[in-house]
Order: sequence, then C-alpha cells, then structure tokens
Amino acid sequence: MKTTITSILIFCAFSLTAQNAREISRNATNATEVGDMEMISTINIYDAKGNVRTRQISTASRKFAECTKMLIRFLAPADVKGTALLVYDYEDQDDGQWIYMPALRKVRRIVSTEKGKNFMGSEFTNADMSRPNQQDFDYQLSGEITLEGRKCWKIKATGKTDALKLQNGFSSNISYIDQQTFLCYKIEYFDMSDKLHRIQYITDYKKQANGKYFAYRMTMQNVQNNRKSEMIVDKFQSGSKLSEHTFSPAVLDK
Repeated sequence: MKTTITSILIFCAFSLTAQNAREISRNATNATEVGDMEMISTINIYDAKGNVRTRQISTASRKFAECTKMLIRFLAPADVKGTALLVYDYEDQDDGQWIYMPALRKVRRIVSTEKGKNFMGSEFTNADMSRPNQQDFDYQLSGEITLEGRKCWKIKATGKTDALKLQNGFSSNISYIDQQTFLCYKIEYFDMSDKLHRIQYITDYKKQANGKYFAYRMTMQNVQNNRKSEMIVDKFQSGSKLSEHTFSPAVLDK
C-alpha cells in the first residue's frame, strides 16, 4: 500500500511540474502578444571573423480569425530588395510559410523540412519567424537561476517527435523566464545530437499601450560556427490597417 501511495505522489508531483512548466511558457507568450503591428528593423549578420552584412526589413502583422498573418519585406540592400516572406501562424495547426525571391520571379511555399534552415543567411531560422505551437513540445521545469539580477525559471521544451524536431531546427531548447514579469531573456537551442547549437538573447523590452511587452533587440549566437546575427527594431507602430488581401501569397510579388 505504501508503495502504491508513493507512486501516486510521485506521479502527481511530476504532472504538476509539467503543467507548471507549460503554464509558465504560455504566460511568457502572452506577456509579449502585442497583437497587430508594423515595424522597420535592421538585421546585422556577422561571420566568424566579425565581418558584417546589413539588411533592412519591414514587418507587418495582423490577426484574422484564428490565424496571425505576418509579412516581411526586404527593403535594402539592392541584392535582396523585394524579397518577401509570408507567415500564417496558427494556434492549433502547422504554420504556413511562403517566400518570394525577385531573381526567380516566383512565389514558393516553404515546406516543413525547410523551416529549420537559416533565414536569409542569418543565424535565425525560418521557424524562428513564427511562434512555436505549444502542443508540439513536452515541457519541463529544469530549475531556477539568477540572470543579470533577475530570478528566472529554466523551462525546457522538447519536440514530441523526430519530425517536429527537424521541422523546428532543434531537438530541445531552454528558456530563461523572469519570475516577476514572465519575460524571456535567453533561449538555448540544442541540435539533433543534443549539443548546444545557438543562444538567443532577447533585450530592450518596451511596454506597449495595451500592457504587453515587445523586445527591440534580439541576438542569435551560433556557438558551433561562431557566427551571430542581431535584429534591431528601428521603428515600431502598434496596430495595422493593412487589409487581409495584403497578406496573400498571390500578391507577394507586387
């Protein structure tokens, strides 16, 4: 009888921890869910020697029904100007992504096996351009740590299947989430061999009128090849009046 009770208590404790970890991750997502917006950003791409290539992009995002649609267009330099990425971010199904390359003059859908690949030569991936679907991961509370004076939870998310791991471009990640604000300041990504691959630093959070927070700087460091990329928000506007037609694969080449 004692063994049975002990097993039940262990199972309940495990279930509670997993549920808490999932809830913490959900709260972190909610804390930065700014809604419709438009912005201009700069992407700096550094190679292993410190040489840098700079890109300027515009981003617009609006929610229509159960889908958040995001359009990214490259504004400069000339060799990438006109390139566009369209993301359909669903809450309970696989996201859709399309890309338009001016040199090819055609719109192409990004298949699931390409989502884990680099986004336009940066250390960010195509999958990084949309929020991960929570149902694709198992969550675990991996401890607590003080990060730059903030007491943070360490939340480990592991892809439920090998196919999902390949699609997302990592086997698991560990997010460092502030216990007071639920803002995430650091994410460690592990490759298919469970070796540390990339570290993302998320900083310069600014509170918006709706009470949500938005990060104005994200840096992705690849610890395996010593390259890094940073995305800096130059101009941010809460809200957008762009029509749903603007977020259509059929007009990406316009």
